[in-house]
Amino acid sequence: MQLFYNPNVSDSNDVINFDKDESRHIVKVLRKSVGDQLHITNGKGWLFTSELITAEQKHCTAKIIEKEEYAKRDYKLHIAVAPTKMNDRFEWFLEKATEIGIHTITPLLCDHSERKVIKTERFEKIIQSAMKQSLQYHLPELKPLTSFKEFISQDFSGQRFIAHCEETDRKSLKSEIEPNSDVTILIGPEGDFSTKEIEAAIATGFVPVTLGETRLRTETAAIAACHSVVFTNE
Repeated sequence: MQLFYNPNVSDSNDVINFDKDESRHIVKVLRKSVGDQLHITNGKGWLFTSELITAEQKHCTAKIIEKEEYAKRDYKLHIAVAPTKMNDRFEWFLEKATEIGIHTITPLLCDHSERKVIKTERFEKIIQSAMKQSLQYHLPELKPLTSFKEFISQDFSGQRFIAHCEETDRKSLKSEIEPNSDVTILIGPEGDFSTKEIEAAIATGFVPVTLGETRLRTETAAIAACHSVVFTNE
């Protein structure tokens, strides 16, 4: 199934209009014509089955013939992770985390961060593409780049963890996750969180955890944490 993303469609719509780029893709690349079916999601849990009634390279229109709403999961997974120095590694994380089933991503600015500027628009497109590829109907939320101090000062529901590499008392993440509970996990930069950051997080209720016996890259650690939570809830 080819899935399209249109955030402006709602269950009250009967017709969907596609912009110039999407229309060209539908007609020129996918070779769709009048009468063919298209599947569209708005990223808010809805799947719309539609039929093309206009098929032109500059403008396509489809009438909705079926609507189905998919419920959200019984938990929310929020990972706050420091963007990696190599941009492609962070983009890989965004793609894979979306495929696995993450809900919210916050790029985190830490004491040891090597990347302090992010390409939000590009990141959003990667997430949208991964959602479509994996046939999901809820678009993960990408938060703005946020300082560590500001992030941990927020109110969070459910469980809170900070994964770090210091040789201190840490619990195993997989043994701490509670099914059907919201989870927020902090993942540090290549140089790990600073001791000051770890202490501050623990003081605000984050539980220090380990992701295993080996030292993982930032993007690998974030994916391991994401999969642990999703797997526990399956």
